[in-house]
Amino acid sequence: MTDNKTIYALSTVMGKSGVAVIRISGKQAFTVFEKLTDLSSANIVPRKMYLVKLHNLSGEELDNCLIAAFKAPHSFTGEDTVEINVHGSKAVIRELLETLSDMTDFRLAEAGEFSRRAFYNGKMDLTAADGLADLIDAETSIQRKVALEQMGGKLLSLYDGWRNRLVETLSHVEAYIDFPDEDIPENTVFKLQNDVKKLKEEIENHLSVNKIEERLREGFKVVIAGPTNAGKSSLINAIVKRNVAIVSDIAGTTRDVIEAYVDLNGFPVIFTDTAGLRDSDDAIEKIGINLAKEKIASADFKIFMFDASVDSPAIFKDYLDSENNYLVVANKSDKLTSAQRQKLQNMGCELISAKNSENIIKITDKISHYFSDMYDKSSSCLITRQRYREALRECIENLSRFNLNKEIELAAEDIRLACRAIGKITGRVEVDEILDKIFSSFCIGK
Repeated sequence: MTDNKTIYALSTVMGKSGVAVIRISGKQAFTVFEKLTDLSSANIVPRKMYLVKLHNLSGEELDNCLIAAFKAPHSFTGEDTVEINVHGSKAVIRELLETLSDMTDFRLAEAGEFSRRAFYNGKMDLTAADGLADLIDAETSIQRKVALEQMGGKLLSLYDGWRNRLVETLSHVEAYIDFPDEDIPENTVFKLQNDVKKLKEEIENHLSVNKIEERLREGFKVVIAGPTNAGKSSLINAIVKRNVAIVSDIAGTTRDVIEAYVDLNGFPVIFTDTAGLRDSDDAIEKIGINLAKEKIASADFKIFMFDASVDSPAIFKDYLDSENNYLVVANKSDKLTSAQRQKLQNMGCELISAKNSENIIKITDKISHYFSDMYDKSSSCLITRQRYREALRECIENLSRFNLNKEIELAAEDIRLACRAIGKITGRVEVDEILDKIFSSFCIGK
């Protein structure tokens, strides 16, 4: 914490709105009652909303507002806190912020400083702070759910549990440091090494099953690929329910990748329309085709689409593999006979008519079901930050070095460093550079 001044900030979006909230936190927070209203802080009931006339330091009326106080430590930051709800007028907001800036020992909050103070005052750990940041950025129901679970302590419980087990192991090891001439009983050696091995395996498993956390924040990548005139652009337009791609009968119309974001049953998904896969002498189209191949290689899910009236699924034989992260889609099924349709279905193709929006929902349901299965397999405790992953790998490295056949002081240091690595995730160690990185990404007023 840089100083002990009382901080303030607009906690809602700047601009004209029905209501704007200014948050104030610190030792002098309650002085706003005497300075800016006709109320006395001594008579204020915490958590009760008061309707008052708000004025500046000169007594000039600013607004009629609602104001509430939260007594430390029972507040978001753990400090005395006041929240002023004014009308969302730019003039009112500006003048109130200017008034607060003129008050003694008051200053504008830095980005994320309210949450940072909450961390320092034991109101949240770093995983909860990260969860709060994710909740603010959440755009889909799944993102909201994951963020709330993390804010609720799901990751904290797991990581603190591991750390506590390591602390217990460390206490047993250090107990023998003061008695170097005594051998550690074999059953104790076996137990300690077995405990460390089990914990290491749990962390390794945690790392191996968590593969989707980045996608939950940034979006799962679904690529629509196929030859020219297969109807790829029509399909992406039908999925996103707006025209994001040009539809034309002229082969090679799509030369660049076109992306569209969709909330697919709670999952953030980025659909990508690509250039038609074919041999071409056009230099620009070649670039588009190479980009399409790169997108296919990096996609989480692929839709291989062809014109069922002229092609067959055999054209994708070089792209299909043993994974199940794709669908082969036969478009323009409205032009097929019943026998042709049945034959394609027997070959595992999904039949659609992008032009008529036939069976589009069936395609999107299959895709969301695939991502749902991925989520269910990993959702026990998602690793939502790369720094968690790095810290856990550091922990594993230290546990891998643990061995009671070497000097006992070195074995104890291995466990101590493993504890410290996990502590970096939750904030159990002093890591100001990590704190600065986390809280600087928050908006002002949070």
